[in-house]
Amino acid sequence: MRLAWLLGLLLLSASCAPLPPRPDLPDDFAPPPATSGAIAELVMPREARHPGQSGFRLVSTGTEAYALRAYSAQAATRSLDIQTYLWHNDLTGKLLASRALAAADRGVRVRILVDDLDAREKNDGFAALDVHPMIEVRLYNPLVSREGAAGKAAEFSLGFSRLNHRMHNKSWIADGRIALVGGRNLGDEYFDAHAGTNFVDLDFLMAGPVVAEVSANFDRFWNSESNRRIWRLETREYTDAELQTLRAVLAQAEDELKRSRYAQVLREDPRVQDLVSGDATLNWTREWHFVSDDPMKMQLPEDQRSAVLEALRPALAVAEREVALISPYFVPGERGSARLAALQANGVRVRILTNSLAATDVAAVHGGYARYRKALLRGGVQLWELKPTGTQPSEFSLGGSSGSSLHTKAALIDDAQVFVGSYNLDPRSTSLNTEQGVLATHPAIAAELKAIFERELQGTRSWQVTLVDGRLQWTDGTQVLDGEPGAKPSQRVLAWLMKVLPVESQL
Repeated sequence: MRLAWLLGLLLLSASCAPLPPRPDLPDDFAPPPATSGAIAELVMPREARHPGQSGFRLVSTGTEAYALRAYSAQAATRSLDIQTYLWHNDLTGKLLASRALAAADRGVRVRILVDDLDAREKNDGFAALDVHPMIEVRLYNPLVSREGAAGKAAEFSLGFSRLNHRMHNKSWIADGRIALVGGRNLGDEYFDAHAGTNFVDLDFLMAGPVVAEVSANFDRFWNSESNRRIWRLETREYTDAELQTLRAVLAQAEDELKRSRYAQVLREDPRVQDLVSGDATLNWTREWHFVSDDPMKMQLPEDQRSAVLEALRPALAVAEREVALISPYFVPGERGSARLAALQANGVRVRILTNSLAATDVAAVHGGYARYRKALLRGGVQLWELKPTGTQPSEFSLGGSSGSSLHTKAALIDDAQVFVGSYNLDPRSTSLNTEQGVLATHPAIAAELKAIFERELQGTRSWQVTLVDGRLQWTDGTQVLDGEPGAKPSQRVLAWLMKVLPVESQL
């Protein structure tokens, strides 16, 4: 008993240890955009034909999203900056790490900024990458303890207010010439490579002046007090031996890709083949706005924390005909619900797509959303909830995929303006986590997003939620159901608890 008490005391002391001071170093910035190499040769002539404009392409299939990241890493000659919330230790996660390492071997400067809530579980891999002289890994809001569930739990229990604030931004910037920004983390379920549930997600591929803003924002996060370089947190030294071990693991992933169905899937996707041939289409416009929260947003007054919401509000407020919102985790709150109902009352058609309880990967958030469904429907807002499985799965997802879950964060305003980003319409994205996104105006982009939205509203993919005699009903055009369709008892219980408990600010 005395030994257990002593070990517990030591664990508590380690968990209370403060973060090491951040070294007082000069700010570090991305190099100027590349002027040679495959990416520059592809992008620069297009920029010259569209002076002052930025180019945008919606990336709606997971296979194209993976291919863009893999090919841009392979083609980079000067720099590769990667910012992400999650980086999974699965097939596509390892493959992208392999591409980043190969780029560094060619002399490309690679900077990796990842949120530590997930990165801590892959600490050895990230620390091994950081050994490479051309790779630097920094962790956003890191934990002091570097391994073990007990240490993590103890540290959260004692430092919850600090650790409850995470970096949810996702950026992939190659040679300062192209950038990917959107909802996707790095892992199989984001790239249609998972044999189980894959996410329905969305990115913007971008070129032109907007890339400079994305890159400047990466630098802002990179130089922020909010992160630490990984080696400064380690209690042991990582050497070239660990890097060589990692190389062997990543080489196995390359062999696995050759044997997998995913390699064939990539070859079958016409949008991926467009990338290979250099025929990918960009829509160019002068009307765009990139926005990101401050990396130190928790130090701001609560009503000033969400730069993304402040950019979205005026765009939504001036809508004249229609607003379509896609948010996997949707907790509008009383004020948000009232604003959406007011739009509807002013003659603006408001339609919202979110996850059903059966499809969501976070049942607790669904409980927060559920308390506002009736008020939204009474206000004339139309609601759809994505089914966990569809009778018409994505043509290019793995044949064994058994389900889908919504992960897209997007908005369409008046068939003209499009928002794509990491921001969920919920309190956590607004007040706790850092988020970013892009507003762009172009009729072709808007038409493409509208087609994606309308497709997801089909009865094969979603239920429409209606209010009949004060009771909620779910219909897909073939049947009408009462209660949360397809949800497991455990999901129902958790959603109900979150609906009645005073925890909305954390959802």
